[in-house]
Amino acid sequence: MTLGPLMIDLEGTVLQPIERELLQHPLVGSVILFARNYKNPLQLQQLVADIHAVRNPALIVGVDHEGGRIQRFREGFSRLPPLRRIGHEHDAAPRAGLALARELGWLMAAELRAVGVDLSFAPCVDLDYGVSEVIGDRALHADPEVVGALAVAYMHGMRSAGMVATAKHFPGHGAVVADSHHALPVDRRSLVDLDPDIAPYRLLIANGLAGVMVAHVLYPEIDAVPASASQRWIRGYLRNELRFQGVVFADDLSMAGAAAVGGIVERAEKVLAAGCDVLPVCNHRDSVIALLDGFQPPVDAAAALRRIRLRGRGQWTVESLRESAEWQAAQGALERCLAPPDLRLA
Repeated sequence: MTLGPLMIDLEGTVLQPIERELLQHPLVGSVILFARNYKNPLQLQQLVADIHAVRNPALIVGVDHEGGRIQRFREGFSRLPPLRRIGHEHDAAPRAGLALARELGWLMAAELRAVGVDLSFAPCVDLDYGVSEVIGDRALHADPEVVGALAVAYMHGMRSAGMVATAKHFPGHGAVVADSHHALPVDRRSLVDLDPDIAPYRLLIANGLAGVMVAHVLYPEIDAVPASASQRWIRGYLRNELRFQGVVFADDLSMAGAAAVGGIVERAEKVLAAGCDVLPVCNHRDSVIALLDGFQPPVDAAAALRRIRLRGRGQWTVESLRESAEWQAAQGALERCLAPPDLRLA
């Protein structure tokens, strides 16, 4: 059985019998975890092992674990700062900023791999325009060159820990006020004006980026549908212009920003036709059931192969990770960047 395009969620900290049945459906290929699925590292390790044991090949297990506001597992994990802290470090000392990006990318990925999680949706490479509250301090920087350089360093850190990176939210969510969780944001800039937002993706793709998450944002100067459902954005620009060959994720199809595309089955059909490989459906079990009953995607062997390549590589144990010199060094970097600034008044 291959891995299907749907990424679904679970209700609690243990896998329920009905959820085992859902995960065995051929349309499902991955699972996304949330804070409600977490009690402690040992429990999480068992939950992930149970998910992996349901199918062969094993389902991909992912989570949003950027740091700052977006970190699903906290107690028992290193408390990661928001990505903007890396940008501040770069402003003070560029080489130190790049080193911090790599260390924090490694630390985030290594701790997740130690409990078996395959994938974290990071880094966020939206530019900090100062207008989007949902992005805010999740943005590394306002300068696209700095964002690209720091994101590449962060990706390399993740890769060395055995995890691929997924950059988000293509082609850019930072210049819109609306939150696509609750409304459909509209960005009225032309394609040429979006080039700074796209620039980090160019650099990441040149360095082997494995995943891109596409935003539920409408760019009416480019297409009449949100980017997540746009063949022009995904097949035309991302695949053909930028030559991206990795996995394309839609953002969560349960979000209000996706509702403009239609009902849940129509949303799935349109984003898949646009070129998305993985379709997350979160926090809405009825939508998952509706898709398993009514969604009939065509067989796509290339997309199935891309999804398999999301699997995490290698794995520390929690104990061996914490005893390692790499983890100890990363803790030192974390302590420095979480410390209050050293202010000296004249």
